[in-house]
Amino acid sequence: MQNRVKLRTLGIATFAALFIGTAAYATDPMKIDVYRDANCGCCKKWVQYLKDSGLTVVDHVEMDMSSTKQKFGVPPRLSSCHTAVINGKFVEGHVPVEQIFTISNRDDLMGVAAPGMPAGSPGMEVGGKRDAYQIIGLTKTGIDEVIMDYPAI
Repeated sequence: MQNRVKLRTLGIATFAALFIGTAAYATDPMKIDVYRDANCGCCKKWVQYLKDSGLTVVDHVEMDMSSTKQKFGVPPRLSSCHTAVINGKFVEGHVPVEQIFTISNRDDLMGVAAPGMPAGSPGMEVGGKRDAYQIIGLTKTGIDEVIMDYPAI
């Protein structure tokens, strides 16, 4: 009888530890490394947008963004002003957090990009105006895939 009580107590304690540990892990903010030019104001706005969205941002000021983009596998056709990395995948340009979270569930993608600097994207707000733009995912086979279409407003 005493062994049964000990096993039951141990089982409950183990379950509680696993549950609490899992819950704590789930609430930890995701970390994203952002590489940007010191003089770019829209990059600073995008960094603030990420922080406001609950991400932990490690801000890296770079002198040579071309080399940084090349290092993380960002092709020139998807290039923008800043490059971020989250869980080993690149996030190029003014990508909304919804698509940043999407790539976590996509093992087939190397990264996502908002090519150029589309007005109205996060960090590029211009008085309520938004140009149409797309979020492009780059697959591991090198194919561009439209992840999300944002219409003009």
